[in-house]
Amino acid sequence: MSDHPTHPRVRDLGVVIGDHPTGPHNAITDVPGVRVGHTTIQPSPEVNTGVTVVVPHAGIWHEPVFAGTHRLNGSGELTGLEWVRESGELTSAVALTNTHSVGVVRDALVDAQVQARGDGLYWSLPVVGETYDGLLNDINGHHVRAEHVHAALASASDGPVAEGNVGGGTGMICHGFKGGIGTASRITDTAAGRYTVGVLVQANHGRRERLRVNGVAVGEVIGPDCVPLPEMPLAYAPGSGSIIVIVATDAPLLPHQCTRLAQRSSLAVGRLGGTGEQYSGDLMLAFATGNRGIPPYAWDEDPDTDHPEIGLRMVAPQLMTRLFDLVIEATEEAILNCLVAADTLTGRGGRTAHALDHKMFRHALLLEGQ
Repeated sequence: MSDHPTHPRVRDLGVVIGDHPTGPHNAITDVPGVRVGHTTIQPSPEVNTGVTVVVPHAGIWHEPVFAGTHRLNGSGELTGLEWVRESGELTSAVALTNTHSVGVVRDALVDAQVQARGDGLYWSLPVVGETYDGLLNDINGHHVRAEHVHAALASASDGPVAEGNVGGGTGMICHGFKGGIGTASRITDTAAGRYTVGVLVQANHGRRERLRVNGVAVGEVIGPDCVPLPEMPLAYAPGSGSIIVIVATDAPLLPHQCTRLAQRSSLAVGRLGGTGEQYSGDLMLAFATGNRGIPPYAWDEDPDTDHPEIGLRMVAPQLMTRLFDLVIEATEEAILNCLVAADTLTGRGGRTAHALDHKMFRHALLLEGQ
């Protein structure tokens, strides 16, 4: 599969989420400096996995950005979060993959930081998120290797972002349809200038009967009689899976404001019908690039530095509500873009996850014929 965007998106089907305008690519890469890269791994029908990376800015290994996190449900993993919570800083690129490949991807990001910074007295606690693709992928085969992570980093670019069955989302299922990677963005103009909020999701969560779009019970209309559900093992609880939400903005947010933005992205998961089921790891990370100049961390920091203070900016509290609206809209649309872009996939054990049928989707929303 090509890692370049070629699929329709939810707006191509006439579906608009919210009231605020999108950025030029309607993607997380509309936030200046943010880049996304994928490596998709499909050497056989049994193997459908990969890795996706989000690079906050080109110098992230040397210059952290402020960040915050939220846990809707913790049946999942997003490494490095204790340091993010403690320091309020994101110090690495972010990678997304399958559940059993977190370790090798984390180690590859450590290597990438060492390559960027060289040897020195510093530690590396990179952020790697996972969702479980074991229904469609030979997850215990450990097919993701360090070289795939480095390839994703090397290919990371701004501009349009490939969605659906790509990168870390290759083997994922969302609301009973084929899922994967999705992205969207929103912009707002203020007296201080324009702010952009971008979101990227790896969506592998939700029950079909709960899927709602703009208040319409789409999942009930497109039930299993219309589009078959994936064949699940008897022990597989409905709604199991996970979603990772990565939020980026160029607004000058402080860490506590990033945390609030991450939290609001979970409302979008709920608006579409996600409930943070028992075995769904629903984890959110938000980072802000609007404050720059944060020094890199190291064991040998000089307490007598010539720069003991760092000048910062902060979005006024009364503007946070608008940013909350932007992140909720962008997260909703990112999940739907994932569903619209994904292709039907028959994977491990002959199990098939069917794509969301575009005509049925439009019919459910009473858009067919318009």
